[in-house]
Amino acid sequence: MHLSYRKDHLMVEANTAILIRKIRVWLALFIVGLVLSGLTAFPLERETAVLNHVFGVAAVPPAGGESALHRWLRRVHDGIALTNRDFPFMAYGTDWLAFAHLVIAIAFLGPLVDPVRNKWVLVFGLIACAGVLPLALIAGYIRGVPFYWRVIDCSFGVLGILPLLVCLRYVCQIEQME
Repeated sequence: MHLSYRKDHLMVEANTAILIRKIRVWLALFIVGLVLSGLTAFPLERETAVLNHVFGVAAVPPAGGESALHRWLRRVHDGIALTNRDFPFMAYGTDWLAFAHLVIAIAFLGPLVDPVRNKWVLVFGLIACAGVLPLALIAGYIRGVPFYWRVIDCSFGVLGILPLLVCLRYVCQIEQME
């Protein structure tokens, strides 16, 4: 009986180690996404200029008209450039947005170290990702953001939910084995 118990215990430990490794991979990807999202919120004017260049948005709208996407990309870049020129302190808000992403990424170091004990952080992350959807759809509408762009913003919440759901499922499996 003792040998059987020991064998079962070793099997549980091995399965737990495999699940923890999988959780860490998914969380590392999630953390990298948060960090990149945060870091890219700092140089918005430069990024929108590059985006306009990549999409072939002309500096001046062509006489024959242009696509809705080109109009939107130009408007966003012009708005950021003019605001930075005339009211540079407004960029301080996006600096705080960037900082918040970095701080939230730090919170996920807890489940990276001990996913079972820090399961609540995964739940917090799921709630935050779900909150992206109504924020993007409602605030985006109020702020005049085109629907297709709000859908792109919603995709960040959906993409964030997926690895967190996987991690939460693995944590629940670990809890059941213990």
